[in-house]
Amino acid sequence: MSENGIKGNKGDFSYPSSTTPTKHSANGKPKRKRISPVSKNDDGGARIIVALIAGAGAAFLLALLMLMSRLEAEELNNGLLNSNVGGAKGVDDQIMMEEISQGHASPGGLLLQQEDRMKNRREKLVSQVRKMKHVYDKKLDKFTRMFDLPPGNPLERIVHEGEGRLDGIAGAMEGKGGMPKKVDMRGDFEDAIREDNERYKAKQAKREGRDKTDGVGERQASTGGVVRDGDEDSAPHLYPLFPPLPAHTMAEDLFGKKIMTDVLSHDKPTVAGIVAILQRFLRKLHQLLVENKHSTSDDVIQKYFALATEYLAPLEEAYRDRSIFPVREDGSIFMSLGAYRDHLLGETLRQAFKTAAYPERLFVGAVVQNCFGIDVQCRTGVEVKGKDKNGRPITKISDRQPDVNGIEQFCTDPDYKQYCDSGQIRALYVNETESNGPTTARYFASKLWGGETYFVQADAHLRFAPEWDRLYVEEVKLAKSYPKAVLSAYPPGFSEGDPPYKGGSRGTRLCTCTFSESDVEHKILRINTGNNCRAEEDAPSQIAYIAAGFFFARAEFLVDVPFDPYLPWCFMGEEIALSLRAWTHGWDIYAPRKNLIAHQYRPGRMGLPKFWENTGRVFGRPGPGFNTELQTITIQRIKHMVGYKESTTDWLEGKGYQVVLTDFEHYGPGDIRTMSAFLEHTKIDLQTERCGHIDWCNDCTLK
Repeated sequence: MSENGIKGNKGDFSYPSSTTPTKHSANGKPKRKRISPVSKNDDGGARIIVALIAGAGAAFLLALLMLMSRLEAEELNNGLLNSNVGGAKGVDDQIMMEEISQGHASPGGLLLQQEDRMKNRREKLVSQVRKMKHVYDKKLDKFTRMFDLPPGNPLERIVHEGEGRLDGIAGAMEGKGGMPKKVDMRGDFEDAIREDNERYKAKQAKREGRDKTDGVGERQASTGGVVRDGDEDSAPHLYPLFPPLPAHTMAEDLFGKKIMTDVLSHDKPTVAGIVAILQRFLRKLHQLLVENKHSTSDDVIQKYFALATEYLAPLEEAYRDRSIFPVREDGSIFMSLGAYRDHLLGETLRQAFKTAAYPERLFVGAVVQNCFGIDVQCRTGVEVKGKDKNGRPITKISDRQPDVNGIEQFCTDPDYKQYCDSGQIRALYVNETESNGPTTARYFASKLWGGETYFVQADAHLRFAPEWDRLYVEEVKLAKSYPKAVLSAYPPGFSEGDPPYKGGSRGTRLCTCTFSESDVEHKILRINTGNNCRAEEDAPSQIAYIAAGFFFARAEFLVDVPFDPYLPWCFMGEEIALSLRAWTHGWDIYAPRKNLIAHQYRPGRMGLPKFWENTGRVFGRPGPGFNTELQTITIQRIKHMVGYKESTTDWLEGKGYQVVLTDFEHYGPGDIRTMSAFLEHTKIDLQTERCGHIDWCNDCTLK
């Protein structure tokens, strides 16, 4: 395992920075850069401990695991645990015997030499151990001040326990008792995790267990949301709590492989178990990308689909056509956020909770796709630096520091840390090198849902109006088709210097579409806005399409329209796919009458990174070209779904693209309404590739 907890990740994705000459090996290929191992004096556990303070209380025990491993390494380096030579004294005996055998010492002088050597050795070791204890005292003091921890906190107990073993080691070397025994740290850690989670559940249940809310016999659950009256195990799938920090904490390392087996084979799903399954897929994806850096686009797609079938399809099949968790009728909201190197993620989270009417009912599943600086030089996007003499833009891609972690910003903020501690923030970290577009990120994020009543999908650069959560719930309930109603819109824009967002402007209506003329987009249908309603409405009216950047529905949407794991490297087409799948599964789409969120629209001149630039670097082909090759294949899955005349099964097989139809029957149109009815409903003509005027949508007449 590498320093950050990612297995098999060392030195695999390295490309030269823009300022450093590339070194080549004897065979002419660029040498891979590697992060040097952590030295003996580097405190590899410090960042783990800091982040765990901001994470789940149960994971404090991991700090002890790291500390004790460190102490044992130090002891081993000093010969204290070397059973072959009998500890520190055995080392000295062996040295003296070697001196005698080589004629450098006589048996007559053995006792004096031995006593001097043992005295010097003992003093040196005791001094080193005392120094280690002093170092940990200083670190404890620093962490205590940094996080304003109360006396007797778990971290203090952990460090003092470790220091107690250090005192025991020093005492043994001074002849005051025996050497402390080694401990089964893994077993103790796993036992402590279970015990701590039970204590956490009991404490929260005692505090909140019988409080009545809203006059309907509900009580606060240990996760901070509300569940119906019942026993303390009404939401067992939320335990064990998986901490959102530190980044790249591996669920399998914390809880063992059984947590995945329970999800896949024993019908005992947990959020932590699903995270472990997704992390395992990402590890395998990393290996696939490394091994296929110079492969063709066809080969890459074939192998990706095979990988998804092996590691993701079993999860899909285990809960096909049913909810993986029971839907809680407590008004809770799950927000799905796919964040690609997004510097506004932390502020988006702050705003969401700050402005919510019921922040205790808000849960977030964030897929954080960052450049963490792991074996790669982070880069900017294409920045416009000026214009040449012909007026054309001068662009440049530059080196930059690793991305800021928005989850860390939020969870270490004293005003919001409580939501991370209570399990309301669920995070999956994806190295930029494994990022392959919004469709995959949204699939991952949907899997972090934990039974909340409502599901909202959004981007990670938003502002929120006061009480946005309550108002959206009220709005969707006013829709005539509720509970099978989806609210969706393109939100208004904002700039980072704008005053606090108040909301209230008239919501946009997604009533038009066009067939793209871009060669990159392969004539895919793009949706757009239509007319606003002429008069005020007493309830929302229907529209034709869903915007991927914002929609709000009951969580049963995830059962009827599960997110598709087979759309990698695909940027265009997700909105038409969502729209037709939802409508043919019996869901009606509505425009919210008022805007309650604002979105930062990001033109290219901002120079922000794009995932297709990363794809080019990963495969050693800089620029967007190779991602376009990959999208050319995967977008056929959507075009086949819509019914494009050139994307028939026969045509796909003739092109060798039949792999894109993998498990298509589970992620295609529904059987409540027909595809031909959808095309008529939206006035889409696939023969002429034109979109007609939708009267009912633009006139706001369909309720």
